[in-house]
Amino acid sequence: MEGEIKLRQGFDWRGFLKNIALIAIPVALQNLLTFTGVMIDTMMIARLGELQVGAVGLCAQYTNLLYAGFWGFVGGGVLFISQYWGAQDEEGVCRSYGLMLTCIMTVATIFASMALFAPQTIMRMYTDKVAIQEIGVQYLKIVGFSYPLQLFSISVSTLLRATEKVRIPLYAAIVSVLSNIFLNWVFIYGNLGCPALGVRGAAFATVCASAINIIVLFAGCAVTGYPYIFRFRDHFRWAGPKVRLFLKRTFPIIMNEVFLGIGNLVVNVVLGRQSESTIAALAVFRTVENLIVAFFSGFSSASSVLVGKDIGAGRLNDAYEKARRLIPLCIITIAIAGIFITTFRADIARMMSLSGEAFDTACYLLMVFSIVAVVRMGNWCTNDTYRASGDAVTGTVLEITFMYLMVIPVVCIVGLKLRAPIYILFPLVYCDEIIRFVIMQIHLHSGKWIRPVTEQGLAKLSEFRESRARKKR
Repeated sequence: MEGEIKLRQGFDWRGFLKNIALIAIPVALQNLLTFTGVMIDTMMIARLGELQVGAVGLCAQYTNLLYAGFWGFVGGGVLFISQYWGAQDEEGVCRSYGLMLTCIMTVATIFASMALFAPQTIMRMYTDKVAIQEIGVQYLKIVGFSYPLQLFSISVSTLLRATEKVRIPLYAAIVSVLSNIFLNWVFIYGNLGCPALGVRGAAFATVCASAINIIVLFAGCAVTGYPYIFRFRDHFRWAGPKVRLFLKRTFPIIMNEVFLGIGNLVVNVVLGRQSESTIAALAVFRTVENLIVAFFSGFSSASSVLVGKDIGAGRLNDAYEKARRLIPLCIITIAIAGIFITTFRADIARMMSLSGEAFDTACYLLMVFSIVAVVRMGNWCTNDTYRASGDAVTGTVLEITFMYLMVIPVVCIVGLKLRAPIYILFPLVYCDEIIRFVIMQIHLHSGKWIRPVTEQGLAKLSEFRESRARKKR
């Protein structure tokens, strides 16, 4: 079959890398642009003071909890959309998108309501510093309106990515980020005749940029004639068995993201009990961390789409060979990025207007992260590969088990009971990564994570497993 990997003749590295580049680079650039905008937000807010940047940084942790609440549905959407795309099942693509969209917008409504009507509760959950709480409340009361807009655009972008149409989300991200930067300049500092709104201005700029992102996405789909986004009736033609299959395969991913989000919330609550200068340093670190994670999630997207598409089309050997090469590529690339972060960590902290204790702490956090990110992103990419292939259970069990039996107890004891400084506490946040990495790589090479949902994939599953069993002998 044309395009298949000829295993007997060796792996087609040229075609493999080309396919990665076509998906991973636009996705990585889109994510990089988005979180570059977040970084610039932080830099512009940092000029207002450490309390402001610390407050907005803690609000960003609530946004991360929001992402944990809906990302499981994104993972389920990618699983089904990419496999149906490989099987050329258009109804399956539309149905899966509609299910994903409905679930995601439900989560958006819940989190937006909390931000708009109970912002004080949210801020008290993250910090006991009253001054930071008051600033965060001002920010949440406005930025909460952006949550439904952001999640809707993420749903559309997920559909486009899973069907290998990655340029439209990239163009939308460019326009959205540039709009956000410009509107920050206008609203935060009071330019072009507008009053200086401070952190409220940053929140208002985020809402406007989120709306602009949706407009560009729909305009791009209309201009290019993309077929799936405007088939509204097909999005909601759900049959009972298909819905149950979607929820069954998606449920472990949802549980993974929800319990991981709660676990990270506990960790952030512990970290939020550090000094105000440490909280400011953590806000800067989280911005850089999100930037790196966003860029290298391009590898995860490429893995999810390429592997999921092959599995849906019944090319299971191709999917296996691609997956076991994608992970080392991700690790090598993140190692190079880690060297860059370590080398320029002081410059990054200066760019964020940090000084004194906050500057020293931020430099330390960036150095630690540059080391652990190699393993962390390897685990991330591996888990996304499992999910797109139909195995949402293995990564979930490992991540949640180690989070609740290892990371949270250690962090709580060291941070709350022993009241250790951030220099001891912070590395312990990642104490489980290397153990999970070893276990996940063993599972990856077993091939047991390949679990198709399409008829073409299921028809080839027995043959693939027999082939793997023969090779083990």
